[in-house]
Amino acid sequence: METISSDTGVLVPDGAVKPVGRLLVVGAGYTGQRLATAAARQGFEVVQTSRQPSPGGAASRWLPFDSQRGLVPGSADLKGITHLFVSVPPDGQGGDPVVRLLGARLRDLPLVWAGYLSTTGVYGDTAGAWVDETAPTPARPGRSQARLEAEQAWLASGLPLQIFRLPAIYGPGRTPFQALRSGTSRLIHKPGQVFSRIHVDDIVGAVLHCLALPAGQRPTLLNVADDEPSASSETLGYAAHLLGCRLPPLERYDSIEASLSPMARSFWQENRRVSNRRLCEELGYRLRYPTYREGYRACISSAYGEPLG
Repeated sequence: METISSDTGVLVPDGAVKPVGRLLVVGAGYTGQRLATAAARQGFEVVQTSRQPSPGGAASRWLPFDSQRGLVPGSADLKGITHLFVSVPPDGQGGDPVVRLLGARLRDLPLVWAGYLSTTGVYGDTAGAWVDETAPTPARPGRSQARLEAEQAWLASGLPLQIFRLPAIYGPGRTPFQALRSGTSRLIHKPGQVFSRIHVDDIVGAVLHCLALPAGQRPTLLNVADDEPSASSETLGYAAHLLGCRLPPLERYDSIEASLSPMARSFWQENRRVSNRRLCEELGYRLRYPTYREGYRACISSAYGEPLG
């Protein structure tokens, strides 16, 4: 259980005498809200931001952040923030919107840690080869290049930074189950093509694992991916097995490529395997969902997942 602090109006754990820190979550969406809830349970006071004044969800203080309209928290709102977690995407104006609009205020805070969610798309296409954090970053023009520019802005900020590079994110509400049920799934096969992925709870787990480490042991760059890069046809087949439903007809990628949207084509044009060795072997994080199989089963069977039928 969490309650609202009468002094600060932020999410705090029941029974907490003194918070272990004050966490600002900028971009409290799918991943950010889960991180906020988990951090509160560990003793953090949590402040979250969104583009809307009151998005609902966890009962905590919400501050405005909308780079398109220039809405940002004031200095008084940020007083005492010790930890920062950012999952705001680039806004097309170059660099990172949080650094651009809040950088000066953030540098005045007693920050001991800042985490930024990026993408493994910065590694570009490796024709299926493995990549780790030392790999080159020939990001393709567009979204991946914008993320790389955002990373560079954060690295230049001078803040105590960790960048978490993520592949495809899945979890409750973000699985193939709904599309399979509705008959809108597409079973596309491209020989040799694999995708890395990560369950949202393992993103949260990896972030909190890093926060528990001494500052000197937190790497600046960290891939957060599961153990088994897999073909989308394989993962869709397993989802259909769990649901007990038929798969859609198989479509070969080379026969439908021209009909795909530019975004879908860019998704299929990159083929890489993302290594989690630094996270799991060097830092000692144990994945809750080592592969999509454990993750899909959890999504379909848990109380907050997607029920059968």
